[in-house]
Amino acid sequence: MKRPEQQRARRILTLELAVVLPAAALVVLSVIHLRSIQRDRQVEAAFQRDFFQTLAISEKHMNQKAYEIADEIRAQFPDPNEACSVEMDRLLAANPAIAHVFIYDPEHGIVFRSQQYRMKDEDFQREAADLSGMHENWIKLEYKDLVEKLQGMEKKQMPYYFFGQPVHRGDKRIYQAVALFLKKDPGSDKPALAGFAFDAEYLRDQMLPDMLNSVLARNMSDQAEKNPAVMMIRMKYENTPLAAGVGWDGGVPEVERNLEGAFQGLTLGIKLRGTTLEAIGQRFARTSFLTLGALTLLLAAGIILTHRNVAKEVALARLKSDFVSNVSHELRTPLSLIRLYAETLELGRIPSPEKRQEYFQIIRKESERLTALINNILDFSRIEAGRKEYDFRETDVRELVRNTLESYRYQIEQNGFTFEEQIAEDVPAIRVDREAIARSLLNLVNNALKYSQDQKYIGVNLYRHNGSVKLEVIDHGMGIPDPEHQKIFEKFYRVGDPLVHNTKGSGLGLSLVRHIVRAHGGEVSVDSEPGRGSKFTIVLPLKHEEQPVVA
Repeated sequence: MKRPEQQRARRILTLELAVVLPAAALVVLSVIHLRSIQRDRQVEAAFQRDFFQTLAISEKHMNQKAYEIADEIRAQFPDPNEACSVEMDRLLAANPAIAHVFIYDPEHGIVFRSQQYRMKDEDFQREAADLSGMHENWIKLEYKDLVEKLQGMEKKQMPYYFFGQPVHRGDKRIYQAVALFLKKDPGSDKPALAGFAFDAEYLRDQMLPDMLNSVLARNMSDQAEKNPAVMMIRMKYENTPLAAGVGWDGGVPEVERNLEGAFQGLTLGIKLRGTTLEAIGQRFARTSFLTLGALTLLLAAGIILTHRNVAKEVALARLKSDFVSNVSHELRTPLSLIRLYAETLELGRIPSPEKRQEYFQIIRKESERLTALINNILDFSRIEAGRKEYDFRETDVRELVRNTLESYRYQIEQNGFTFEEQIAEDVPAIRVDREAIARSLLNLVNNALKYSQDQKYIGVNLYRHNGSVKLEVIDHGMGIPDPEHQKIFEKFYRVGDPLVHNTKGSGLGLSLVRHIVRAHGGEVSVDSEPGRGSKFTIVLPLKHEEQPVVA
């Protein structure tokens, strides 16, 4: 490998390593990070933190709502001296959410009343009797301690003491919350112990579900619609939900919190509807790995494309270098011949007029060959710059082909080629650029001359076919492999056969032919096999839209 090519290869390798190594490090670090997230269940932990916070806020809102109801009941409660069955029944009638009310002081005793319209229910009757007896005995015994406790709580702005208890409904148990508070007569320092019990059915069927829906709407307003958070509340030592918010679909809560304050003995639970935190964590990991895999593939594709583009540029640079070398040789050959024959004529060493005339013809032919090569280079330069112009005129293609071949006949015969020319008489005149079409034909004939080693044959056919004019150049040379049939029309490209590389050439001829033919609205193709020669076919339409300037 030559030193410049080694340097180019090193530059490509350095560039690829500069891209690949950071990219590979990024991919590896991303995989490690995702593995740590998956191992430590960080996604589930993030959701659990949010759920814990939501439950804490929910408990606060539920207690606040219970205290507001308690404030309303307390404001309506009769003073101890006025407390009687009538007043207590009036209080119950005004607050159907309350099942029982009572008030006790050592001087007047206890007044206990229950919702009268519920007394037909045997379970409710039993509940009222049990609660009345329990409170009468318990409050009498604990009166002093309860008063001291509530007085201490009032100093902390907590005037209520709540506790919960189960009540029976058939063979099931539901929850009932009871609130105690102090009540005094105006101008008296002796407090009475008052209280009320929430209706258990009201708690289960209305109050608790409404609270759950309210706190969810307030605290989870930005949650995903597909898997919204749902909540339920249960008694502490039972698994069956006592009440649930809208959308609860069963299952086990992801996070739970034992309630304090107004609803002691209850447990608040939260989960996502239709899924679990574990499933979300797995989906996140799977999606992240798939995304990382897709990005890795895109990165790999980008690296491959970069490699191909850089390699292509390097190959193009090498082809341009070869092009300069080949063109230099191509220019030196006719110049050397012209100089040789001109010096011979100048020295007067050729006495025969016929021989001098032959030398003059050789000089003219070589100068024409030199002109054709220079024109090829100039045309290529104009095409690359987008300034190539074509002069379309009505042209007798038969005459154009004959004259072009006649100007090249000497070189064909001098190289020992058998030459056949078949020009059909029915070929009509078409609008073409005479010089461009002639140059295309000469390029094809010149290739046939250069790449035919043993069987020296060139055939040129011109005929009309299906609304077009076909110009064919046939040789019995070395041929072209099928995979390279399209590549040979690319600029600077030359077939990889060693015999081809031993033959000097610019690599521009066929590229120019294709550009010229396409500018005429036609197409050029090749039919060839290694060892069996080639047939190049130019197809020109009889009519086409002129393109005077081709970029």
